[in-house]
Amino acid sequence: MINKLLAGRRILVVEDELLVLMMIEDMLADLVCESVVAAGTVDKALAVIDASQVIDAAMLDMNLNGKNSHVVAEALAARDVPFVYSTGNGGPNLRDGYRDRPVLKKPFKNEELVEILTRLLSR
Repeated sequence: MINKLLAGRRILVVEDELLVLMMIEDMLADLVCESVVAAGTVDKALAVIDASQVIDAAMLDMNLNGKNSHVVAEALAARDVPFVYSTGNGGPNLRDGYRDRPVLKKPFKNEELVEILTRLLSR
């Protein structure tokens, strides 16, 4: 299924669980996103963002190897990159300052990913 709004987009996926990351990459490839940039740590995510690459949207795990990803959310927001939190748990305190951002609860279905990214990119 090709979603015209998602086709050709560059998506940053910040996820520390390799199997989850591979699943998300497969889902995004099926949606014909142009590129998926993956980062498994806060430092790697910040390096990708700072490299001034064009990022159309991002998926951000709330907890990366025990570290809060709030600083990554701040970097994305500073560059007006829309993002969605993706988490398997996550208390509301992890979203401080970004409670208005959507949350995709793991495990999620392809349709849920499409719907949330479509909403983000149509703003």
